[in-house]
Amino acid sequence: MAERAAGLLSLPDDWPAQPDISLSLNGMGTFDWDLDSGLLYLDATALDVFGTRPDEYDGRPQSLASRVPREEGIRLDTVVSRALTDGSTGYGAYFQVRLRDGTLRWTHTQGSIRRDTDGRATRVIGIIRDAVQELADSTARLELAAVRRVQTSVVEGTAAALAHARTVQDVIDVLKESGGLEHLGATSLVMGLLESGRIHLVAEGPEGSYVPGTRVTRIDEGYPMSEVVRTLAPRFIESAKEFAISYPLLWPRISELGINAAAYLPLIAQARPIGALGLLYRDKDGFTAEDRNLLVALGSSIAQGLQRAVLFEQEHDLAEGLQQAMLPRRIPAVPGAEIAVRYRSARFGRDIGGDWYDVIPLPGGRVGAVIGDVQGHDTHAAAVMGQLRIVLRAYAAEGHAPATVMARASVFLHELDTDRFATCTYAEADLSTGVVQLVRAGHVDPLIRDTDGHCRRLPVPGGLPLGLSAFFGRLDYPVETVELDPGQTLMLYTDGLVELPGADLDDGIQLLTALVRDGPRDLQILADRLCAVMDERNGDDDVAVLLLRRGGARAPIPGGRLQQQVSRGDPEGLRTARHMIRAAVGAWGARERADEIELAADELITNALMHTDNGAVVTVRVLSGAERRLRAEVEDCSSVLPHRRDAGESSVSGRGLLLVDQLSDAWGVESRGSGKCVWCEFVVPDRPSP
Repeated sequence: MAERAAGLLSLPDDWPAQPDISLSLNGMGTFDWDLDSGLLYLDATALDVFGTRPDEYDGRPQSLASRVPREEGIRLDTVVSRALTDGSTGYGAYFQVRLRDGTLRWTHTQGSIRRDTDGRATRVIGIIRDAVQELADSTARLELAAVRRVQTSVVEGTAAALAHARTVQDVIDVLKESGGLEHLGATSLVMGLLESGRIHLVAEGPEGSYVPGTRVTRIDEGYPMSEVVRTLAPRFIESAKEFAISYPLLWPRISELGINAAAYLPLIAQARPIGALGLLYRDKDGFTAEDRNLLVALGSSIAQGLQRAVLFEQEHDLAEGLQQAMLPRRIPAVPGAEIAVRYRSARFGRDIGGDWYDVIPLPGGRVGAVIGDVQGHDTHAAAVMGQLRIVLRAYAAEGHAPATVMARASVFLHELDTDRFATCTYAEADLSTGVVQLVRAGHVDPLIRDTDGHCRRLPVPGGLPLGLSAFFGRLDYPVETVELDPGQTLMLYTDGLVELPGADLDDGIQLLTALVRDGPRDLQILADRLCAVMDERNGDDDVAVLLLRRGGARAPIPGGRLQQQVSRGDPEGLRTARHMIRAAVGAWGARERADEIELAADELITNALMHTDNGAVVTVRVLSGAERRLRAEVEDCSSVLPHRRDAGESSVSGRGLLLVDQLSDAWGVESRGSGKCVWCEFVVPDRPSP
């Protein structure tokens, strides 16, 4: 596999290096690591040291991850990285590999670093060998020294691995997987956390190490863990007799285990006890001064890691609770739609994200869907998010057009006492027609999932993020109008779902598209699966997801309304308005008069754009009464009322209102504040109830 990959990459002419056959005869495998391509060549002996077959190895170091315990990999990476960056010519390290049967075996590697003329490391050539025989064949003195080195390495490796532990369970996993029990000579391990004057056992190793009746004990009871927590001093028990005399309450329960020595260590962080660690031995002849120092150092490392983990968990729980309190407590049931929402906070630390979602029921069978992300990860970002969510909901509920909702929210954020901005997407859907109007403020594009599962990115023209558009005076947000067919799903999400470490945003969106395409049809299950994938891949950012699926076609609710703002000199806005009118005519059962309605409405829009300076607002609504009517309104800021005039045979204009009068069943003009509204109505057939 590595040779095939090499043919596609630029590698040194002598790669891989050809080892001396004597190395293989002495059980030493060789490797050749090209740092530019990332390819790592291992000969057959080296693969055998890892317990890996040639067909299981693809030439990449990552394929060996299952053979190297996590904490060992972290320690080895630290040694190699330091050598590569500090100008060293080589390195050596002992580490453990996990064999096929699950056992751990000590291994030794030594590498020679090749550098270019600038001193940059480009290649590492070296050997790897089984170190078990080396330790077994040493003299007693060297064997003891080697054991000490191994034990010290265990402590150092455990400390390094604990630095990466984020939760209490991570700490427990490090203690169980590090092989420390075996190399420290202990038979079993127990660990307890101090809480409200009681010690709660949280870890054991191997399974079954818990002593019945000791899962929760008071610190004033006669147990060794209680003693070390009270005195803040370690307790070393060097014989079974000493154990029986010192702890008569515990000894009868463990005497059958063959224990003849034990070490109990207080776990102290910031001069306060947070728990205790117990190591039990079957064949130990006392504790030397070096033993004691080593175990105390181990206890200190565990205590620091445990303290960090406890604080991380507490802060994370607090952050998630505050964030959840600022999101909607429940999502309203929306007739004609299936909706699923999810929020996942960042897994690590106390940072509170500014991601949010909202679902807003609107008059006329419409629904507003919001997804957004306030800049920053702190309490201020969360506070801004809470205010912005309420403001967006209020503007939408007042009946403003989507572009107006976004513009007013931007002004609000700009005038707020904050230096934060926010990205946002607002979608207003009429579920009876399937018409969706989208406005995007610096946010990632939404996705559309078809009824057959096919998923695609929906490019939406966007404006500046909220707050910035008001600062720069660019509040004209373009509106994209699309039709959502029955069964299609609109997906809104925040960037935490598509941002991958070291990858382009487009790559993340393509991966998300594939996940949605291959995901389950049930929206609730799909939302859970997307968040689960995010948890596995990236826990450093929070994520919000909103899925909206349009149900089967249904009759429009009386009073249904669609609205679109069209600016002067904005052909895209005019196209969107025409698309909206066409969709409404079809969805509201007025196809027989589609040409008349579209032509008349187009004339009103054109007149408003030609004779005013500030654009127009186009509204299409259904009126119920003695007869069902479809009404088109065009509102502008000019107080000059239009009038119908006769155009000459050679005139190229002047027939607009005449055409509207001929096509519609009624039309008129209404004064509205500083402007006017020109409207026309069409009688359309009643639609039977579904």
